[in-house]
Amino acid sequence: MLDCRLISCSVKALAKIIHDQNYSPMDIINIFIEWTNHLNKKLNSVIKFDEKSAEIASLLADIEYEDKHSLLMRIIPFTVKDTFDTKGIVSSAGTSGRRNYVPREDATVVGRLKEAGAVLLGKSNTPELAVAFETDNLIFGRTNNPYDISRTPGGSGGGGAATVAAGGVVFDVGSDTGGSIRVPAHFCGIAGIKPSAGLIPITGHFPPPMGQVGALTQVGLMAKHVEDLILIFPIISGPDGLDPDVVPIEIGDPSKVTLRGLRAAVYTDNGLMTPASEIMDAVISSANHLARLGVIVEEILPSGIDQTLDIWLDLTLGDGGERIRTLLKMAGTTELHPWTQQLLDISCANVKSASENATMMSKWYSFRKEMMQFMDNYDLIISPVCAFPALPHGATYDEEMLPAFSYTMTFNLTGWPAAVVRVGSSSEGLPIGVQIVARPFRDDLVLATLLELEKAFGGWQKPPLFNDSELGSS
Repeated sequence: MLDCRLISCSVKALAKIIHDQNYSPMDIINIFIEWTNHLNKKLNSVIKFDEKSAEIASLLADIEYEDKHSLLMRIIPFTVKDTFDTKGIVSSAGTSGRRNYVPREDATVVGRLKEAGAVLLGKSNTPELAVAFETDNLIFGRTNNPYDISRTPGGSGGGGAATVAAGGVVFDVGSDTGGSIRVPAHFCGIAGIKPSAGLIPITGHFPPPMGQVGALTQVGLMAKHVEDLILIFPIISGPDGLDPDVVPIEIGDPSKVTLRGLRAAVYTDNGLMTPASEIMDAVISSANHLARLGVIVEEILPSGIDQTLDIWLDLTLGDGGERIRTLLKMAGTTELHPWTQQLLDISCANVKSASENATMMSKWYSFRKEMMQFMDNYDLIISPVCAFPALPHGATYDEEMLPAFSYTMTFNLTGWPAAVVRVGSSSEGLPIGVQIVARPFRDDLVLATLLELEKAFGGWQKPPLFNDSELGSS
């Protein structure tokens, strides 16, 4: 029988239980391995386990760290999206040409977490080349949502979100180009952050930064509890001497943020797709709670935000498919997932000339400038994450559904910090999250606000398959 507390709690709570109950590091790792293997039969969310390395790490921790209070990040199990290099473990990026690719080195973020003592339990599933809003590929298949296995956990970080939400690991490391952390966090009822551009190295990630798309992509985190995002964020941040876009800047401490007096803009509809009423209600409830704490809230839509989808699509698909073809060639992939082929077909119908590309880049710059001017009057933005809760498998492949995901795309275009926390449930019992955004490098404001909303609305809740009769005492 498994101890339900262990796979439900935050890093600090887990460290306390380890100390109070005298668990050994090996005990902890075995508990998480057992539960994740059990989950995988229903979710198919972890596609490669690293049980041998996890066991070695836990044994070393047993020897080196006699004082269990020093185990704060020691033996904390995590997964990493299968787009990141992991030494000695297959790193496929969900594409068949890389099904046997085993890196010799860890991605920077993975290496930093290992150095801090965290234990890599395995790789989380992702769509081919991380280019879809749900998680399915020809190598490992489809990942299911722990709240309803007939629905997607989102993408491209759906494997990590499903695993975290179901208690398989404490946190997952992912990447986000249009919502790949925030949409899965929303669909699976957990917390997730896409940090400010320039904070966390993307070294060791496939696809690598290429063209305009590279500027849209940030490395981030998903966890059940906001306090874990706050704890882990500094560990993986900062220059590594390899990623030229990362800047040496110190981020503020969320615990020192005072919400009273902050100015927040809130909107429930960006003009591209009107969300379900339950989504809009959750956003308004979140804004009202912050107002009661002294945040000055104004319902207002940033001018020009309805350009989001056009600009994002032009930047990601306006090259006639050259980026995707290049990545497939680099990977050695000849058999494509249907959604990858569909994206190629869309791209081929959306080829931009040199002059059109120049106009597009100018339009993107003007969009960013206008958004920055809007933020002269606000510290925060409160908005939906997506127009719907978790969708049925296959629904996100419909081109008509793309505007539903424009709520996250906006803040890849700006490069601002944007994060998600669960604040409610749909009538079907599906999680509903809210998106909190701030100016560049004010990730501390975002995390502090997330923490308050989690406290008020409860945050993560156990999914149906996470029941005490299977797990043991709670």
